[in-house]
Amino acid sequence: MEREVIEADLVLPTHLGFKKIQMYEKYPKGQARGRHRKHLKQIIQAENYQNYPPDVPNYINIESPPSMHPCKKICDITGFAAPYYDPRTNLRYANAEVFKAIRSLPNDYVQRYLALRNAAVVLR
Repeated sequence: MEREVIEADLVLPTHLGFKKIQMYEKYPKGQARGRHRKHLKQIIQAENYQNYPPDVPNYINIESPPSMHPCKKICDITGFAAPYYDPRTNLRYANAEVFKAIRSLPNDYVQRYLALRNAAVVLR
C-alpha cells in the first residue's frame, strides 16, 4: 500500500505553469504558427501602387537621402579595404605590394584610376 501512495505522489499534471509549452502542443498539426512573412512580390500586389502619386516613396520607387556615414575607402588597384593612400598620386592602396605597383605606374595610368573614382586631379 505504501508503494501505491509513493507512485501517486510522483504523477505530474500535463502542464505546469513554469514549463514551456512544446510547439506540437501549442500548434496542432495543420494550424498556422502565427508569423507569416510576405515576399516583396506579394506586398506589391496587395498595395495597389498605381493609385499612389509618383513622388510618394514606396517599395517600387525607393528614394532615400544621402548616407550620413562616410563611404568606405577601397583600394584603387585591388578593390580591398584601403587604410592608406599615396600622397604623391592620391591613389588608395591596401598593402605594401600595391604601393610599389602604384609608384611604378606612369602618370596617365594614375589619372585614369583617379577618373574611375571621380577624383581626377592634374598631377605635375
